[in-house]
Amino acid sequence: MKQPSYRSRIRGEAFYKLLPIFVSQVPAAESGLQIPAGRIKMYSYEEVLDQIENGRRFGNRPGVEITGIMLAQMGQPQNGMPFIHVAGTNGKGSTLAYISGILQAAGYRVGKYISPVIIEYCEKIQIGKQKITHKDLCEGLEIIKKHCDAMVNDGFHHPTPFEIETALAFWYFREKQCDIVVLETGMGGREDATNLITTTQVAVLASIGMDHMKFLGNSLEEIAAHKTGICKPGCQVVSMRQKEAAQKVVEQTAAALGCMLTIADVANAKHVKYGLKKQTFDYGNYKKLEITLAGKFQVANAVLAVEAVQALGKCGYEIKETAIRKGLKETVWNGRLQILEEHPLFIVDGAHNEDAAAKLADSIEFYFTNKRIIYIMGMLKDKEVDRVIALTEKYADQILTVTPPDNPRAMHAYDLATEVAKVHPNVTAVDSLEEAVELSHLLAGRDDVILCFGSLSYLGRIQKLMEKRQTAGNKRKAKRGKW
Repeated sequence: MKQPSYRSRIRGEAFYKLLPIFVSQVPAAESGLQIPAGRIKMYSYEEVLDQIENGRRFGNRPGVEITGIMLAQMGQPQNGMPFIHVAGTNGKGSTLAYISGILQAAGYRVGKYISPVIIEYCEKIQIGKQKITHKDLCEGLEIIKKHCDAMVNDGFHHPTPFEIETALAFWYFREKQCDIVVLETGMGGREDATNLITTTQVAVLASIGMDHMKFLGNSLEEIAAHKTGICKPGCQVVSMRQKEAAQKVVEQTAAALGCMLTIADVANAKHVKYGLKKQTFDYGNYKKLEITLAGKFQVANAVLAVEAVQALGKCGYEIKETAIRKGLKETVWNGRLQILEEHPLFIVDGAHNEDAAAKLADSIEFYFTNKRIIYIMGMLKDKEVDRVIALTEKYADQILTVTPPDNPRAMHAYDLATEVAKVHPNVTAVDSLEEAVELSHLLAGRDDVILCFGSLSYLGRIQKLMEKRQTAGNKRKAKRGKW
């Protein structure tokens, strides 16, 4: 083998069975601390980010008990708002973006809660195309922190960052009086912090695959059981056509809850024309629908979104064909086969698990046949690193490995390179993202492809580095022009 070069406690099922009753019966008047606006000591934006980063020591915790207590103290800000709840292993972010875009085009005031972010923290919480402001973020966290401190004093676990962020999102959407909220789960569904809502109009299930096995189980059936936990009695359920084992769980769950189930099957999309910058397809009565997100799998996500908004129409929402067309066409989503540069073609993608890697491999085969490809690859230790490598390595001429920065779950570049070297002869561990970007450009010709993938956690840094690089290049060109 060639060596790489070195460059709450959970109180059991009883709590979860009683939780809907608990949530619904706490009146808004019992909202905990009532803080006069003039007396709030506001955090700065930087202090907020530090607070959240420091909170990561509380780790990930399955279960909704702590979030439920916090929301109860806050007066149940999630109550009374209609939701579209999106779960799945891969594609849920893109699907959420399509759904949100369509609803915005239809004239609704749409709240969006996404995870993870790519560029800036405020991406997590949006209304329409506007991210939460630093001011609102700081105000919300100040209020929530007082409740967190009170909970710790009462002997409860401190909420994790995701639990705090979820509560913050509910508070913000209520304050801004959203018409509807499109909500993305963080992990799983049944015991996800987002699953304290009782007014789900449509539960949307994107592609279900193997991920987060430590928390969700080691079989597709177990993972699907967690994902389908977002389904509420009598709501509309819209699911992508799943693998057989997961499909059976989806069907059984919907039947048990008395939900109308719609299957969004990409096989029913006709006259599909794929492309990196534009893709078109027919679906049902809609002819020549257009999306600008790249990747063969994006057609399936768009079909899922179309079925989701049609299901919402059965709940009394008016969504015209013009809104569907406009929303799909104008949807943008960072980190999904996103082109940052054309010569060489520099692309970032958040493929981080087996299912996503398989989809990425399919897109590489389709778009980049006979192209020389250079990878920048960074992974988290708790992901299916060996499977991601196995599915993608054969397409690369050269692989550069990096360590995703500021993430305790990051796999070191050298450790990743060691794993890659077991199956690929040309791999180099690189000290920094900056070095990886520069080295990839030294290795790549004008017509080659640089593909950066493996974890969403560092793609925002890569994007900023590329913007900085391009700005410097433009300045050099301008200077030469003056001479």
